[in-house]
Amino acid sequence: MQTIQIGLLGLGNVGTGVVQILQQQAVLIAQRLGTELALKKVATRTPDRPREVTLQAGQLSGDVMDVLRDPEIGIVIELIGGYEPARTYILEALQQGKHVVTANKAVLAQHGQELFEAARHHGVDIGFEASVGGGIPIIRTIKEAFVANRFVTIASIINGTTNYILSRMSDQGLRFEEALKEAQDLGFAEADPSFDVDGIDAAQKISLLASLAYGTWVRQEDVYTEGITKVTQLDIAYARELGYCVKLLALAKRDGDRLGVRVHPALVAAEAELASVQGSYNAVSVTGDMVGRNLLIGRGAGAFPTGSAVVGDVVDVARNILRSSSGRVPPQGYETLYENELSLQDIDDITCKYYLRFQVLDQPGVLSAIAGILGEQGISIETVIQKGRSADQSDTVSVVMMTHEAKEQAVRRALEAIQTLPRVQGETMRIRVEDSGAD
Repeated sequence: MQTIQIGLLGLGNVGTGVVQILQQQAVLIAQRLGTELALKKVATRTPDRPREVTLQAGQLSGDVMDVLRDPEIGIVIELIGGYEPARTYILEALQQGKHVVTANKAVLAQHGQELFEAARHHGVDIGFEASVGGGIPIIRTIKEAFVANRFVTIASIINGTTNYILSRMSDQGLRFEEALKEAQDLGFAEADPSFDVDGIDAAQKISLLASLAYGTWVRQEDVYTEGITKVTQLDIAYARELGYCVKLLALAKRDGDRLGVRVHPALVAAEAELASVQGSYNAVSVTGDMVGRNLLIGRGAGAFPTGSAVVGDVVDVARNILRSSSGRVPPQGYETLYENELSLQDIDDITCKYYLRFQVLDQPGVLSAIAGILGEQGISIETVIQKGRSADQSDTVSVVMMTHEAKEQAVRRALEAIQTLPRVQGETMRIRVEDSGAD
């Protein structure tokens, strides 16, 4: 039986999970693949640190070149993360004629075009299922299962940290800071959580999904991005009263010959399937013109869910090696971009409903003044909630309005004008209402 040799870069949480899967499932994988996978070398910056896995003598190295330059290693797994030196290592592996499997959404979102082109040039594969959605097979679904479809909408919850925080705020009434601290204590959030709570992680992931689905390369900086740090317990409560919950959504929508890609908090109808996705789970709702809407839900992070996706790619690449069929499915699912690439839609051009929460002085005429400015911009109001003063609001009250569909640019202009009213206190909270992925 032929043995395919593997090299691993990085032995953190996911790297450890990959090693454990390869060790524990070795017989099962060999039976399904028809050959053995052998982890020949693991490179890490700290080879002397105690590990949760047992490796043989000589299997662990502090030098990545022991992996990249080993002629017997056919597949390199990159799990060090970040932009550099990950990009350099991946390019070196490709130039050495080695196939690459990675979970690194950051390097792909920033340098994907370069890396995919290098893979094509050297006749090798890049597997990156684990880069988006952990154990959810969304990359393969878009590239292969739905190849006969033009994609209409992708609506996703693809950051487990923010979904956990918003779930705890909704279910337990925690403030943002309390829910974040809990997420950090449980290991869902880093000591510096900005990558997650500011929406950067989700923006990198949706840029990859949009590029795959729509044949238009979408850079991370092209993705309109808002995080969840401004969402308060007030907004969670009002959303529930209106029949919604708050989620951080990553969206890609085709509108004619334009493509809108964005990440931001959104009100999702309580009865929608995406609203039921709780805790650290991820979900991706994909709508194709032939297949209709499909929803994939699963663990979006963690050593074993992500490691499972990594090993799945390794097996897929190994099958190609056994049959000398590398490049059978190109990295982006197609050989070239579509003949007519879509232009990217500016956030000002989107149209949706809006949740608006104003903090105002409790005086006559405030509501009519706000409604008047909205009306001047052609924005009509669907629902208004105004309650009396609470004990901690001596002279101000919250006014919540749900609008009918309106253009983002009009809403922005209206809020700029409303903000100048002397009876409006503090910054107005605006959350878009998103119906994608609804039942």
